[in-house]
Amino acid sequence: MEVLLANEYGFCFGVKRAVEFVEDALGKGAPVRTLGPLIHNTQEMQRLECEGVSTVQDPAEVSKNEIAVIRAHGVTPQVQAELEKRAAQVVDATCPFVTRVQRLAEGAAKDGRHVVVVGSPDHPEMIGVVGYAPNNTFVVRDAEDVKNLPPLHAPLVVSQTTLKLKTFLEVAEAVRAKADAEPQVVNTICSATRDRQDAARALAGLVDAFYIIGGKHSSNSIKLLAVCQEQCANSFLIETQDEINPADLHDARRVGVTAGASTPNWLIDQVVTRLREIGNRSNGAGN
Repeated sequence: MEVLLANEYGFCFGVKRAVEFVEDALGKGAPVRTLGPLIHNTQEMQRLECEGVSTVQDPAEVSKNEIAVIRAHGVTPQVQAELEKRAAQVVDATCPFVTRVQRLAEGAAKDGRHVVVVGSPDHPEMIGVVGYAPNNTFVVRDAEDVKNLPPLHAPLVVSQTTLKLKTFLEVAEAVRAKADAEPQVVNTICSATRDRQDAARALAGLVDAFYIIGGKHSSNSIKLLAVCQEQCANSFLIETQDEINPADLHDARRVGVTAGASTPNWLIDQVVTRLREIGNRSNGAGN
Protein backbone atom coordinates (compact mmCIF):
# COMPACT_ATOMS: atom_id res chain seq x y z
CA MET A 1 0.00 0.00 0.00
CA GLU A 2 1.41 3.35 -1.07
CA VAL A 3 0.96 6.35 1.24
CA LEU A 4 0.92 9.70 -0.56
CA LEU A 5 1.05 13.12 1.08
CA ALA A 6 -0.69 16.09 -0.53
CA ASN A 7 1.60 18.80 -1.85
CA GLU A 8 0.37 21.26 0.81
CA TYR A 9 -0.62 20.27 4.35
CA GLY A 10 -0.25 21.05 8.04
CA PHE A 11 0.67 24.24 9.87
CA CYS A 12 -0.11 27.41 7.96
CA PHE A 13 1.85 30.62 8.43
CA GLY A 14 -0.60 32.07 10.98
CA VAL A 15 -0.68 28.96 13.17
CA LYS A 16 3.09 28.50 13.06
CA ARG A 17 3.49 32.15 14.02
CA ALA A 18 1.04 31.82 16.93
CA VAL A 19 2.81 28.77 18.34
CA GLU A 20 6.19 30.52 18.04
CA PHE A 21 4.78 33.58 19.87
CA VAL A 22 3.65 31.36 22.74
CA GLU A 23 6.97 29.56 22.95
CA ASP A 24 8.76 32.93 23.02
CA ALA A 25 6.43 34.09 25.81
CA LEU A 26 7.26 30.97 27.82
CA GLY A 27 10.90 32.01 27.77
CA LYS A 28 10.12 35.20 29.72
CA GLY A 29 9.39 33.31 32.91
CA ALA A 30 5.90 34.65 33.64
CA PRO A 31 2.80 32.41 33.54
CA VAL A 32 1.32 32.28 30.02
CA ARG A 33 -2.44 32.22 29.48
CA THR A 34 -4.18 31.94 26.12
CA LEU A 35 -7.69 33.32 25.82
CA GLY A 36 -9.45 30.28 24.43
CA PRO A 37 -7.49 27.52 22.66
CA LEU A 38 -4.57 29.07 20.77
CA ILE A 39 -5.35 26.87 17.75
CA HIS A 40 -7.93 24.19 16.97
CA ASN A 41 -5.80 21.14 17.66
CA THR A 42 -6.27 19.33 20.96
CA GLN A 43 -3.02 17.39 20.78
CA GLU A 44 -0.85 20.46 20.12
CA MET A 45 -2.62 22.33 22.91
CA GLN A 46 -1.86 19.43 25.27
CA ARG A 47 1.80 19.66 24.28
CA LEU A 48 1.83 23.38 25.05
CA GLU A 49 0.09 22.78 28.37
CA CYS A 50 2.90 20.40 29.32
CA GLU A 51 5.32 23.27 28.68
CA GLY A 52 3.37 25.56 31.03
CA VAL A 53 0.65 27.21 28.93
CA SER A 54 -2.89 27.29 30.31
CA THR A 55 -6.14 28.29 28.64
CA VAL A 56 -8.67 30.70 30.12
CA GLN A 57 -12.12 31.58 28.79
CA ASP A 58 -12.52 35.10 30.16
CA PRO A 59 -10.18 38.11 30.50
CA ALA A 60 -11.18 38.30 34.17
CA GLU A 61 -9.19 35.10 34.75
CA VAL A 62 -5.91 36.83 33.84
CA SER A 63 -3.86 38.55 36.55
CA LYS A 64 -1.23 41.30 36.58
CA ASN A 65 1.77 38.99 36.73
CA GLU A 66 0.73 36.93 33.69
CA ILE A 67 1.24 37.10 29.95
CA ALA A 68 -2.02 36.92 27.99
CA VAL A 69 -1.99 35.61 24.44
CA ILE A 70 -4.69 36.42 21.90
CA ARG A 71 -5.19 33.31 19.83
CA ALA A 72 -4.80 33.01 16.07
CA HIS A 73 -8.55 33.54 15.50
CA GLY A 74 -8.47 37.02 17.04
CA VAL A 75 -10.84 38.71 19.50
CA THR A 76 -13.08 41.77 19.61
CA PRO A 77 -11.50 45.18 20.36
CA GLN A 78 -13.36 45.22 23.66
CA VAL A 79 -11.85 41.91 24.76
CA GLN A 80 -8.36 43.03 23.73
CA ALA A 81 -8.73 46.25 25.74
CA GLU A 82 -9.84 44.24 28.79
CA LEU A 83 -6.82 41.97 28.50
CA GLU A 84 -4.47 44.95 28.26
CA LYS A 85 -5.94 46.32 31.51
CA ARG A 86 -5.45 43.07 33.39
CA ALA A 87 -2.28 41.35 32.11
CA ALA A 88 1.39 42.17 32.56
CA GLN A 89 1.74 41.84 28.79
CA VAL A 90 -0.56 41.00 25.88
CA VAL A 91 0.83 39.04 22.95
CA ASP A 92 -1.36 39.42 19.88
CA ALA A 93 -1.06 36.17 17.93
CA THR A 94 -4.00 36.94 15.64
CA CYS A 95 -3.29 35.60 12.17
CA PRO A 96 -2.49 38.52 9.82
CA PHE A 97 -5.07 37.19 7.36
CA VAL A 98 -7.72 37.47 10.09
CA THR A 99 -6.50 40.96 10.99
CA ARG A 100 -7.08 41.98 7.37
CA VAL A 101 -10.73 40.90 7.57
CA GLN A 102 -11.13 42.85 10.82
CA ARG A 103 -9.72 46.03 9.30
CA LEU A 104 -11.81 45.75 6.13
CA ALA A 105 -15.00 45.35 8.17
CA GLU A 106 -14.05 48.24 10.45
CA GLY A 107 -13.34 50.55 7.51
CA ALA A 108 -16.59 49.75 5.70
CA ALA A 109 -18.62 50.28 8.88
CA LYS A 110 -17.01 53.67 9.48
CA ASP A 111 -18.20 54.65 5.99
CA GLY A 112 -21.75 53.65 6.92
CA ARG A 113 -21.78 50.60 4.67
CA HIS A 114 -23.06 47.12 5.42
CA VAL A 115 -20.65 44.22 5.82
CA VAL A 116 -21.53 40.65 4.84
CA VAL A 117 -19.12 38.03 6.16
CA VAL A 118 -19.43 34.47 4.91
CA GLY A 119 -18.67 31.98 7.66
CA SER A 120 -19.92 30.29 10.82
CA PRO A 121 -21.54 32.86 13.15
CA ASP A 122 -20.35 31.05 16.29
CA HIS A 123 -16.75 30.63 15.13
CA PRO A 124 -14.30 32.68 17.24
CA GLU A 125 -12.84 34.31 14.13
CA MET A 126 -16.29 35.57 13.12
CA ILE A 127 -17.11 36.78 16.63
CA GLY A 128 -13.92 38.82 16.59
CA VAL A 129 -14.63 40.31 13.15
CA VAL A 130 -18.17 41.33 14.12
CA GLY A 131 -16.68 43.16 17.09
CA TYR A 132 -15.00 45.58 14.68
CA ALA A 133 -18.32 46.49 13.03
CA PRO A 134 -21.05 45.40 15.46
CA ASN A 135 -23.90 47.48 14.05
CA ASN A 136 -23.31 46.95 10.34
CA THR A 137 -22.28 43.31 9.98
CA PHE A 138 -24.19 40.20 8.94
CA VAL A 139 -22.61 36.76 9.14
CA VAL A 140 -24.10 34.24 6.68
CA ARG A 141 -23.25 30.58 6.18
CA ASP A 142 -24.25 30.38 2.52
CA ALA A 143 -26.24 32.01 -0.28
CA GLU A 144 -29.51 30.73 1.18
CA ASP A 145 -28.94 32.85 4.32
CA VAL A 146 -28.65 35.99 2.19
CA LYS A 147 -32.38 35.77 1.41
CA ASN A 148 -33.11 36.64 5.03
CA LEU A 149 -31.03 39.84 5.05
CA PRO A 150 -32.54 43.33 4.79
CA PRO A 151 -31.68 45.61 1.84
CA LEU A 152 -27.95 46.25 1.88
CA HIS A 153 -26.23 49.60 1.45
CA ALA A 154 -23.01 49.55 -0.63
CA PRO A 155 -22.02 46.27 1.03
CA LEU A 156 -18.58 44.82 1.55
CA VAL A 157 -18.45 41.04 1.13
CA VAL A 158 -15.61 39.19 2.87
CA SER A 159 -15.20 35.69 4.25
CA GLN A 160 -13.94 33.57 7.07
CA THR A 161 -10.35 32.74 6.16
CA THR A 162 -11.02 28.99 6.04
CA LEU A 163 -14.07 29.06 3.77
CA LYS A 164 -14.57 27.10 0.54
CA LEU A 165 -14.22 29.43 -2.46
CA LYS A 166 -17.39 28.09 -4.09
CA THR A 167 -19.49 29.13 -1.07
CA PHE A 168 -17.95 32.60 -1.03
CA LEU A 169 -18.63 33.23 -4.72
CA GLU A 170 -22.22 32.04 -4.41
CA VAL A 171 -22.83 34.43 -1.50
CA ALA A 172 -21.23 37.35 -3.36
CA GLU A 173 -23.62 36.77 -6.26
CA ALA A 174 -26.63 36.56 -3.93
CA VAL A 175 -25.63 39.81 -2.21
CA ARG A 176 -25.78 41.66 -5.53
CA ALA A 177 -29.53 41.09 -5.62
CA LYS A 178 -29.89 42.70 -2.17
CA ALA A 179 -27.58 45.68 -2.65
CA ASP A 180 -28.39 49.26 -3.65
CA ALA A 181 -24.98 49.49 -5.33
CA GLU A 182 -22.38 47.10 -6.71
CA PRO A 183 -20.89 45.34 -3.67
CA GLN A 184 -17.19 45.43 -2.91
CA VAL A 185 -16.18 41.77 -2.98
CA VAL A 186 -12.85 40.96 -1.34
CA ASN A 187 -11.75 37.33 -1.28
CA THR A 188 -10.23 36.98 2.18
CA ILE A 189 -9.87 33.20 2.12
CA CYS A 190 -6.37 32.42 3.34
CA SER A 191 -4.03 31.37 0.54
CA ALA A 192 -2.88 28.45 2.69
CA THR A 193 -6.48 27.25 2.93
CA ARG A 194 -6.90 27.47 -0.85
CA ASP A 195 -3.58 25.73 -1.46
CA ARG A 196 -4.43 22.86 0.92
CA GLN A 197 -7.87 22.40 -0.60
CA ASP A 198 -6.50 22.42 -4.16
CA ALA A 199 -3.75 19.95 -3.27
CA ALA A 200 -6.18 17.64 -1.48
CA ARG A 201 -8.62 17.76 -4.39
CA ALA A 202 -5.87 16.88 -6.86
CA LEU A 203 -4.72 13.88 -4.81
CA ALA A 204 -8.16 12.61 -3.77
CA GLY A 205 -9.02 11.48 -7.28
CA LEU A 206 -5.92 9.26 -7.40
CA VAL A 207 -6.31 7.25 -4.19
CA ASP A 208 -8.55 4.54 -2.73
CA ALA A 209 -8.75 6.09 0.73
CA PHE A 210 -7.97 9.51 2.15
CA TYR A 211 -7.12 10.65 5.69
CA ILE A 212 -7.47 14.26 6.80
CA ILE A 213 -5.65 14.87 10.08
CA GLY A 214 -7.19 17.65 12.10
CA GLY A 215 -9.42 18.67 14.97
CA LYS A 216 -13.06 17.61 14.79
CA HIS A 217 -14.01 21.24 15.47
CA SER A 218 -11.45 22.76 13.10
CA SER A 219 -13.22 24.64 10.32
CA ASN A 220 -10.46 24.24 7.76
CA SER A 221 -10.11 20.50 8.51
CA ILE A 222 -13.85 19.96 8.06
CA LYS A 223 -13.68 21.82 4.74
CA LEU A 224 -10.76 19.60 3.67
CA LEU A 225 -12.86 16.54 4.41
CA ALA A 226 -15.68 17.87 2.23
CA VAL A 227 -13.25 18.58 -0.61
CA CYS A 228 -11.76 15.08 -0.43
CA GLN A 229 -15.17 13.40 -0.28
CA GLU A 230 -16.03 15.00 -3.62
CA GLN A 231 -13.34 12.82 -5.25
CA CYS A 232 -12.92 9.94 -2.79
CA ALA A 233 -15.92 8.61 -0.86
CA ASN A 234 -13.57 6.66 1.42
CA SER A 235 -12.31 9.84 3.17
CA PHE A 236 -11.92 10.17 6.94
CA LEU A 237 -11.24 13.04 9.35
CA ILE A 238 -9.07 11.81 12.24
CA GLU A 239 -7.22 13.49 15.08
CA THR A 240 -4.64 10.80 15.82
CA GLN A 241 -3.28 7.54 14.43
CA ASP A 242 -5.39 5.63 16.98
CA GLU A 243 -8.54 6.45 14.96
CA ILE A 244 -7.35 4.59 11.86
CA ASN A 245 -9.42 1.45 11.29
CA PRO A 246 -7.42 -1.09 9.26
CA ALA A 247 -10.69 -2.49 7.91
CA ASP A 248 -11.23 0.77 6.02
CA LEU A 249 -8.05 0.05 4.08
CA HIS A 250 -9.02 -3.40 2.83
CA ASP A 251 -7.82 -3.70 -0.79
CA ALA A 252 -6.56 -0.08 -0.78
CA ARG A 253 -3.51 0.27 -2.98
CA ARG A 254 -2.98 4.01 -2.56
CA VAL A 255 -3.85 6.14 0.46
CA GLY A 256 -3.78 9.93 0.51
CA VAL A 257 -2.95 12.06 3.54
CA THR A 258 -3.40 15.74 4.22
CA ALA A 259 -3.71 17.80 7.40
CA GLY A 260 -5.51 20.90 8.58
CA ALA A 261 -3.72 24.18 9.13
CA SER A 262 -3.54 23.60 12.90
CA THR A 263 -2.03 20.11 12.70
CA PRO A 264 1.64 19.85 13.78
CA ASN A 265 4.20 17.82 11.85
CA TRP A 266 4.82 15.41 14.73
CA LEU A 267 1.18 14.32 14.59
CA ILE A 268 1.26 13.91 10.80
CA ASP A 269 4.39 11.76 11.09
CA GLN A 270 2.64 9.45 13.55
CA VAL A 271 -0.31 8.93 11.19
CA VAL A 272 1.90 8.27 8.17
CA THR A 273 3.98 5.78 10.17
CA ARG A 274 0.83 3.95 11.29
CA LEU A 275 -0.55 3.78 7.74
CA ARG A 276 2.72 2.35 6.46
CA GLU A 277 2.72 -0.24 9.24
CA ILE A 278 -0.79 -1.32 8.18
CA GLY A 279 0.32 -1.42 4.56
CA ASN A 280 3.36 -3.55 5.37
CA ARG A 281 1.24 -6.01 7.34
CA SER A 282 -1.19 -6.31 4.43
CA ASN A 283 1.64 -7.02 2.06
CA GLY A 284 3.03 -9.62 4.44
CA ALA A 285 -0.34 -11.31 4.76
CA GLY A 286 -0.54 -11.69 1.01
CA ASN A 287 2.85 -13.38 0.64
